[in-house]
Amino acid sequence: MKPASISILRTTLCCAVLLVLTACSSSPSTSPSGTVSAPAAGAPGPVRTVHDGPPSYMQDVSQIPDAVPVPHTGRYKAAPYNVLGRDYNPMQDGRDYREEGTASWYGTKFHGQNTANGELYDLYGMTAAHKTLPLPSYVQVTNLANNRKIIVRVNDRGPFYSDRIIDLSYAAAKKLGYADNGTAHVLVEGIDPIAWQQQNNPSYLVQSQPALANQPAEILPAEPIETGHTGYYLQVGAFSNAQSAEQLRQSLRGVVSANVFVSQTQQNARTLHRVRLGPVTSQDEARRLMETLRLANMGTPTLITIN
Repeated sequence: MKPASISILRTTLCCAVLLVLTACSSSPSTSPSGTVSAPAAGAPGPVRTVHDGPPSYMQDVSQIPDAVPVPHTGRYKAAPYNVLGRDYNPMQDGRDYREEGTASWYGTKFHGQNTANGELYDLYGMTAAHKTLPLPSYVQVTNLANNRKIIVRVNDRGPFYSDRIIDLSYAAAKKLGYADNGTAHVLVEGIDPIAWQQQNNPSYLVQSQPALANQPAEILPAEPIETGHTGYYLQVGAFSNAQSAEQLRQSLRGVVSANVFVSQTQQNARTLHRVRLGPVTSQDEARRLMETLRLANMGTPTLITIN
């Protein structure tokens, strides 16, 4: 064979090998966590397998606090859905959930994407994906190999491969000590946010009424501030149910730094529980707070001025 022919043959073989390698590298494959992507709004549809992995930058996860269980206002996302040809019927109440099994984690491929709850996934957040818990939910996860415990907020769906029962964020898996191994044998236990707050937050108001977890809040018109109070206030809502007012107060505390309180008044022979912010120093500050609440989907508060 002539030298020129040999050179052409080598070039052809190299190109063929490169094409094969390129095709292999672009083919979908299941990530170590078995996570699949799903659209937002709590209704997973067609999914695909993806590459996944840990972040290239490292953060001291021991400094990341656990999720704090906060009573949820409004409705949960717990509608039936189908993924990979299988039907899932989420439970309507996850507070008594308890299951032992395998946990995995998901990371870079999903960082910044929408979760099934419509939030953005943060691999350094203390969150998790679960197939049937209502969204959002809070669970305690215990690594049975080392007895480490964490609390995470369930805001996503998955994992949909194998028999794994929960998919934790990278930070959560790292805190439990199994991120490098990929999976761990864990115990997952549901948390009642109201009971958790009563036990861990001395300032939490203990109410006698049952929680209205799956019912929309009853918002009533704003009432005047009591005589003797001056300044600007924002009223976010007024409720006939004390527990609903307290749930909203706790949610607001996680959004704004202003003072949030519940006051009571009598109207038409019934007690109203009013959730308010203030006092605030100026109308400009009040407007900034109103915009903050609007962006956080916390409703449109009423500005009340007392001279």
